[in-house]
Amino acid sequence: MTKTILRALAGETLEVPPIWMMRQAGRYLPEYKEVRAQAGDFLSLCYTPELAAEVTLQPIRRYGFDGAILFADILLVPQALGADLWFVTGEGPRLSTVTTEADFEKLGRGEMIHDTLSPVYETIRILRRELPAETTLIGFAGAPWTVATYMIGGRGTKDQGPAHALKAENRALFERLMERLTEATIDYLSAQVEAGAEVVKLFDSWAGSLQGEDFDRYTRDTARTIVGELKARHPGLPVIVFPRGAGERFAGFHAATGADCVALDDAVSPEWAAEHVQPSGCVQGNLANTHMVTGGDALVRETRRIVEDFSKGPHIFNLGHGITPDADPANVQVMIDAIRGS
Repeated sequence: MTKTILRALAGETLEVPPIWMMRQAGRYLPEYKEVRAQAGDFLSLCYTPELAAEVTLQPIRRYGFDGAILFADILLVPQALGADLWFVTGEGPRLSTVTTEADFEKLGRGEMIHDTLSPVYETIRILRRELPAETTLIGFAGAPWTVATYMIGGRGTKDQGPAHALKAENRALFERLMERLTEATIDYLSAQVEAGAEVVKLFDSWAGSLQGEDFDRYTRDTARTIVGELKARHPGLPVIVFPRGAGERFAGFHAATGADCVALDDAVSPEWAAEHVQPSGCVQGNLANTHMVTGGDALVRETRRIVEDFSKGPHIFNLGHGITPDADPANVQVMIDAIRGS
């Protein structure tokens, strides 16, 4: 095993941590904007394998990241299940809602997703051919709770209020939706692995809005189900989980889910995570993405601090959340140089 990300995921402590960034293929890069304009709209970009592969490759060419994450969107799964999905310029995604039994009955089952998502699998096959030999290909999906918040609310909401309301008012329907999404997520990620993804990551971006038993049931236990089934189907597959906003519940998340790596947001300090999370396995993170905008000495200092704090165990350097469109591409190179000692 020579790929540094795979070595870190296997538990190896490396002198220089491997690096990739969430949303590394995206709107902060001028070359991405050119391809996005060529595609015409965001969903066309996701579903055109040659273009999706191109934007996945762009940050690898520019920066030499150790990992390339598939360019797609977490809301392709609900669309593949039969939900209407569209994007409003400047406002983000919109979906037809699932708030009644009748809405739910319109959805298909997990195995029907592959016809819609076959272009994503073709993107992965292209990437396996074209990525440098040392670069790890990472597939991903949204976790069921996070995807459900969009399906129930019809859009992103600040407090995930519509999903919490349905959970309180019609728990049976909410759990049917979660079960359907769990089934589809397993099938989707498994198909990504069959197409060539070497690692998969489960993004639970809104995990932090779940409290107590709800967090345990719908974030932790759902992740355990997905990780367990993927590893049963694909022995040796490394899985990264990202329960954003988990706080102290990051501790113990490796053991509770069977994940090889727990990705950390920037709300927890690397000092705390090195003591409470990293002893259980690889950690990923956790530079604040604002540093990619502001740059300067603070970027270098914080980057080096994170590397040092996590230097005694397996670590993949990443941001605490996705890079933002207003980031300066030059700051990304500054970060990489600070890690690699250039």
